Amino acid sequence: MRPSVRRSTISILFVALLCLCAAAPIVLISFFWQLSPSLEQKEFIGGSSGIVKNISHWQSAAYLNSIEQEVNVEIKEPDGVILQDGGATVDKNARNSSSVNPPGSGLANVVFTSPSKKSGVQKRNSTSPGLMKRSSTRPVMDEKIRFLEDQIITARAFLQFAQPSSNSHLARELKLRIKEIERVLSHASKDSDLRRSALQKMKAMENTLYKANKAYPDCNAMASKLRAMSYNTEEQLRAQTNQVSYLIQLASRTFPKGLHCLTMRLTTEYFALPPEKRQQLYSHKVQNADLYHYVIFSDNILACAAVVNSTIVNSMEQEKIVFHVVTDSINFPAMMMWFLMNPPREATIQVLNMDEFEWLPSNYGLTFVQHGISDQRYTSPLNHLRFHLPKIFPSLNKILLLDHDVVVQKDLRRLWSVDMRGKVVGVVDTCTNDISSQPLKMLVNFSDSTIAKSFDPKACVWAFGMNIFDLQAWRKKKLMKVFNKWHRVEIGKKLWKAGSLPLGQLVFYNNTVVLDRRWHLIGLGHDSALSSKDIERAAVIHYSGLMKPWFDIAIPSYRGYWNKFIEFKNPYLQQCNIHP
Repeated sequence: MRPSVRRSTISILFVALLCLCAAAPIVLISFFWQLSPSLEQKEFIGGSSGIVKNISHWQSAAYLNSIEQEVNVEIKEPDGVILQDGGATVDKNARNSSSVNPPGSGLANVVFTSPSKKSGVQKRNSTSPGLMKRSSTRPVMDEKIRFLEDQIITARAFLQFAQPSSNSHLARELKLRIKEIERVLSHASKDSDLRRSALQKMKAMENTLYKANKAYPDCNAMASKLRAMSYNTEEQLRAQTNQVSYLIQLASRTFPKGLHCLTMRLTTEYFALPPEKRQQLYSHKVQNADLYHYVIFSDNILACAAVVNSTIVNSMEQEKIVFHVVTDSINFPAMMMWFLMNPPREATIQVLNMDEFEWLPSNYGLTFVQHGISDQRYTSPLNHLRFHLPKIFPSLNKILLLDHDVVVQKDLRRLWSVDMRGKVVGVVDTCTNDISSQPLKMLVNFSDSTIAKSFDPKACVWAFGMNIFDLQAWRKKKLMKVFNKWHRVEIGKKLWKAGSLPLGQLVFYNNTVVLDRRWHLIGLGHDSALSSKDIERAAVIHYSGLMKPWFDIAIPSYRGYWNKFIEFKNPYLQQCNIHP
């Protein structure tokens, strides 16, 4: 019996050992599986948009079936996402897609990816290829919403390939599908908001996109068409830009209807006054060289009013201010009437008629006309009278020139105490970091030997608009002869651009004192990028350029600096429909 018992014991032990060997791997694998974190399986669902689906390995078969029913495409293993130079994303699975981009189509390799989805793709592919890392990221939410958004992008791209006037069945169908999807998205912000009908519209869009992909299989032809469309768009943009530039030029040369009305009404009122009331009440201040004298050359009543008002408001000694407004005979009555009705507080104002200057030649108005230049801003004799300041004001020693398109924001009295160092005019230049932003050669023709020998083509250009003149130094250096010399040289030639600025650079060459830039800020009539800090700290802001503050084309953000010095409640302004 003992041998049989021993044999049975050995058999039992052998069987137990076999069972243990078979069960141990199962137990160990189960235990390891429970301890290890879940590993997400990335699955791609074919389609033109390359939508990424994240499906965890433990998800039920029912969920997989529901996705297959909703999108009705085959779930495939991912090949990964390749990020090309420039940030473009190409999905390899798009080549295997059977819903929108079948093999052989011209758009088979193009994946339209929304920005939100692109960022998600990049995050999921941040790990190195072939390495399995623990992931704590949650499944992507609202995948159907993103899928619908990408469908719209794809459909609109196909519509661009159609003829602009095309009314084909495919184009109408694409437009219809786009409207349907847009309507769905307008009522849903997440997947849970989508109704069953939304999934049907998604499937209908997939079918339409498949038709469109078959209708446009030639990628080269599409690229050529896109280049042609781009060229046409650029041509349209160029034409629109030229038209806008022309209209701005035209508007800047046109006298606004409201200002014309104001001039006519004031002129009528002036001639309705008795002769004794038309006279200006001059005082001894007009000839007093110890006061602060300002001069404005203008035919624009409203512009002069803004300059005068802004200067007086910001002055600490208004009673010492004397304004000299020089205009032409046509606008003299209106200018006189305006300041008779609106006297400048404690300051003194004198309105002068240039046609009453007996020392001016009879043909003075024609001497600055250049062939092909019709813009009055450059050929106006008023603008060139600044070169005759010593003759106009023989009893004065210093005078401050203000253009009529400026606004004064600070007290300017300190300019009269600037050390001129024997120079004639105080200016603010246009140079930056010792490099001229507009050198003299941009204004003057240096191909002429006389010009080339006398001036430096790289000399810095300074700005008119706010300039303090030492009239004594002007007379001492006999700059009127210099002006006459260059004016005679220029007659019959075209040695510099039209206007008073180029001529001023030559007449006052090496006779300027550079002032701090905060005294005079230019560019409010053309540069919309000026900082509010620079504008507010400037003593004088200058609307140099075409977009003057009294035009409708003025830069809106700068108009307020000018408007606050105009009394728009004035009955004459209201009658002429002049409003801020």
